[in-house]
Amino acid sequence: MNERGVYVNFHKFSSIEEATELSETLKQESISSVVENASPPVDITFSGNVLQNEFIVKIMSSDFEKANLVLEEYAKNNIENISKEHYLYEFSNEELLEILEKPDEWCKEDYFLAQKILKDKGQEVAGVKLEELKKKRIDDLRKPEKAEEGWIIAGYFMALFGGVLGVFIGWFHWTFKKTDPLGLRVYVYDEKTRKKGKNLFLFGITLQIIWILIWVKYGFY
Repeated sequence: MNERGVYVNFHKFSSIEEATELSETLKQESISSVVENASPPVDITFSGNVLQNEFIVKIMSSDFEKANLVLEEYAKNNIENISKEHYLYEFSNEELLEILEKPDEWCKEDYFLAQKILKDKGQEVAGVKLEELKKKRIDDLRKPEKAEEGWIIAGYFMALFGGVLGVFIGWFHWTFKKTDPLGLRVYVYDEKTRKKGKNLFLFGITLQIIWILIWVKYGFY
């Protein structure tokens, strides 16, 4: 299902300045965008690690193709100004090829710079080959996943005792979607997992109602 007209994640940054710059660039091209601060407020793991800031630029799902073209043009114009001290120049050919195989995990500048470096090394990847890599990556990202059975079992256990988390686990496995690089929203989990998630969700909701009725009847509130 392609949910056009919905704001979805387009690009992530570790600084508000970078996210704002991209947002303003998109707006200049008449592409509506918003910046969302998705940085964790606290370290819920209590590990003491430094928290990584995360700012997400969101755009309408119908604008993905146009926004990608804007970013690509911007990146192409910038790679000639990138210093030879850039970290990608230390990558092996195999590592550079991996960037071309998984462009969604890298910024546009890295994607085009990887192509340039490979070309300079006599290992050019272009044209039909690039399109094949893009198509394969899109197909891989759209493949539904199978959930770990332990999560579903744990969800039933928690739902049995009135736990809201059990209901959430069911809802998550039933309805959760991801956005591919073309802006298409697809379900994360396969049909079998989603059916299990739906059953868990309905089971949890039913148990919630039963527990509430028990609490009301016996005054446990």
